[in-house]
Amino acid sequence: MRMPTPANRNEVVIDRLSLRYARLRGAIALVIYAFILTPTLIVIPISFGGSGELTFPPRVWTIELYQQLFSSQSWVEAILQSAKVAGMATLGATLIGVPAGYGVVRFAFPGKRLVLLLLMSPMVVPIIVIALGLYIYFSRLHIVGSTAGLVVSHIAYVTPFVMVTIMAGVKKLDPALEFAASIMGSKPLAVFSKVVLPQLRPSITASALFAFILSFDEVVIAWFLTGPSTTTLPVKMYSSIAWEISPVIAAVSALLTVLSIVLCCVSVMLQRSERSSH
Repeated sequence: MRMPTPANRNEVVIDRLSLRYARLRGAIALVIYAFILTPTLIVIPISFGGSGELTFPPRVWTIELYQQLFSSQSWVEAILQSAKVAGMATLGATLIGVPAGYGVVRFAFPGKRLVLLLLMSPMVVPIIVIALGLYIYFSRLHIVGSTAGLVVSHIAYVTPFVMVTIMAGVKKLDPALEFAASIMGSKPLAVFSKVVLPQLRPSITASALFAFILSFDEVVIAWFLTGPSTTTLPVKMYSSIAWEISPVIAAVSALLTVLSIVLCCVSVMLQRSERSSH
């Protein structure tokens, strides 16, 4: 039987310490996640309470709040308006963000850093400043209170997030494939559509889901730009809390929470599948 050498004993001690630190980090992360998510998840059981109360745990379990939600024309119109704006904003941001993210990573051009800074500015500028600027600008264009104005503003808001995801995906692609397609006679547009886009499909889908949920949940810009006929769901929720406390708000919050969690999980799964494929 061989006795462990001093070097081996040191490695065993280091491995045990690393394992303990990893478990401690996991425990701390779990506590932080629980602290952050508990107030969000607690609305789900509350949403199954009675129509005249907002209590946890609910004294009775019923779907009455959901029945009131989907039988209310104002709530249904707000949900449909949010879905329409988020869908159109996602489409616009994807059409802009995918080629822009690819171009920023692959090509060098004068003023590249300035262009990148301007494109990413909505991520660093306080959203209240963006909303106020858009309100003043759109007032001169007479599109405040219209769906078009809201869609354009949300495209400007979510496009940087799409670009960040696409740029991360492009950096993982092998440029040799694009070079090989070019020397075989393919034009740049064909290389982009037939070589780059198929490889970027998981990144595009993940960024689109992220853009949709960002636009669907956005309230500050929408608060400045929506009108009585274009009220989105977050604005409707904020108004409901400000002017009345209806238990229906718990059902709306529960639906938004579930939708956000599902879309985030799908986005993370797509990004993991992309990493494993490269």
